[in-house]
Amino acid sequence: METGSRLVVLWLTLLLTAVMSPCVHAIDPKQIDPLLYEEQLLWVSGVEGNVNTYRVPLLTYTPKGSLLAFAEGRKLLASDEGSKFIAMRRSTDKGATWSPTSFIVDDGTISDGLNLGSVVVDEEAGSVILIFSVCFHLHGCRPSSTMMVESKNDGLSWSAPRNLSVQLGVKNFAPGPGFGIQKRYSPAKGRLVVCGHGTLEGDGVFCILSDNHGRNWTNGAALKSIPYNQPKRPQDFNPDECQPVEMPDGSIVINVRNQNNYHCRCRVVARSRDGGESLPIDDVTFDYTLVDPVVAAGALQKDGVLYFTNPANEQHRVNLTLRWSVTHGKSWENKVLQIWAGPSGYSCLTSLNSGSPEDEKYIFVIFEKGKKDYDETISFVKIHLYGGQ
Repeated sequence: METGSRLVVLWLTLLLTAVMSPCVHAIDPKQIDPLLYEEQLLWVSGVEGNVNTYRVPLLTYTPKGSLLAFAEGRKLLASDEGSKFIAMRRSTDKGATWSPTSFIVDDGTISDGLNLGSVVVDEEAGSVILIFSVCFHLHGCRPSSTMMVESKNDGLSWSAPRNLSVQLGVKNFAPGPGFGIQKRYSPAKGRLVVCGHGTLEGDGVFCILSDNHGRNWTNGAALKSIPYNQPKRPQDFNPDECQPVEMPDGSIVINVRNQNNYHCRCRVVARSRDGGESLPIDDVTFDYTLVDPVVAAGALQKDGVLYFTNPANEQHRVNLTLRWSVTHGKSWENKVLQIWAGPSGYSCLTSLNSGSPEDEKYIFVIFEKGKKDYDETISFVKIHLYGGQ
């Protein structure tokens, strides 16, 4: 009887230790030493599918552990205007192999076609939602519309596009580019938050919100440009393309393109503490470490570490670089990982969140890459967080 009691006490002690201790597989920030582990070209402009140029890459995980990569397939021209496809490739083996390209949305021959976009994973509903705009530049068509497609089967098929402008109005809204978030912490736990920007005159960071898994959307936070709805001059405050991440305290930090180089040639950082409903000016800062040539950048919060990618150059879209912060973005580690020294543009990050030790070792980056111009290819890289040791 005494031996049995001791076994029970030992079992309870081990159980309490496991419950009360930090995650067994949690990353020790001091051990982070990233190494570019694998790389694949997912798209090459002018080669496949009657597409002139592939641009604006997005990358996400799915609730079932797949990876989905998206890009704009610009049919005739490299410019932001014109007709496009949404191209997609899917990987079920953590990026080792990819499906052939499928075009999940085709805007036909519209003169001002679709613009990607933001992808958001609804883990509660088990779905992946893609938000994009049509006629954003009002070039030969109007009004601009915010659109949504959804996959409930791990990216194998997608719903018909749904126009959200009935709920949101017809204000020009270009989501992302990057990913939206589902709030994991209070306030507004479970809410879907997608942030983007407006027209160049009416620019700024704007967020849309859904509290019922994407069935209904409302307008949320707005950080408007100055002067608003007026032509801009150099050094005017003009926040633009953006990437939100949720911090452990439940706030949403949004890393923003500084379109007119207001205050610095670096990134603007905004914060919402109410689930994406407001972006107070008191919580707007400038991150001087994150030098930037005016471009869409990537950010990812994983296991208490904030990762960031952009072409780290004040003037030119070159030198795609990974940085990381163990202080929630208050400071950045001195060491960096250069992913590509040459021409590089937009980027997006993701990771798998199964909780397994293997998945916690890696993050994934998709980015625009070239030898002469940054829009020649779209490349996928797998980065081992401890690989440089």
